[in-house]
Amino acid sequence: MVRSVLSRTSRILTAGVLATAFGLTGATVSSARAESGSIIGSWSGSGSIAFASGSKERARCRAHFAKTGASSYAMNATCATASAKVDQTATLYRTGARSYSGTFFNEQYNTGGQIRITVSGRRQSVSLSGEAGTAFFTLRKL
Repeated sequence: MVRSVLSRTSRILTAGVLATAFGLTGATVSSARAESGSIIGSWSGSGSIAFASGSKERARCRAHFAKTGASSYAMNATCATASAKVDQTATLYRTGARSYSGTFFNEQYNTGGQIRITVSGRRQSVSLSGEAGTAFFTLRKL
């Protein structure tokens, strides 16, 4: 029974950190013309999550970004580790020629935090931080 409770706790923590690592709220992704340094479109990649407890786990994510305003963007992402799979949302704002920042949220686990993205060609570096831990991902444009 203890093993079952620990396993469930581990899955919940993993999902919470994934949510913290890549949060989103259900924005619709629409096709748009590519812009220099833009995050618009579909991206996929992997990275690592460091939980507040100190444990670490590898994760894979697939994210979709859409422009929602002059300098605002919405993200929907699905991330998975060996023990959990979660869907997230984020609201981002362009803060420089190749940089974005904003907040993410996972409704399923009621967790969120800050997200920062730097785009370099067809690659983006993503960092997330929140109450459940931190995460770093490298995504490539599909």
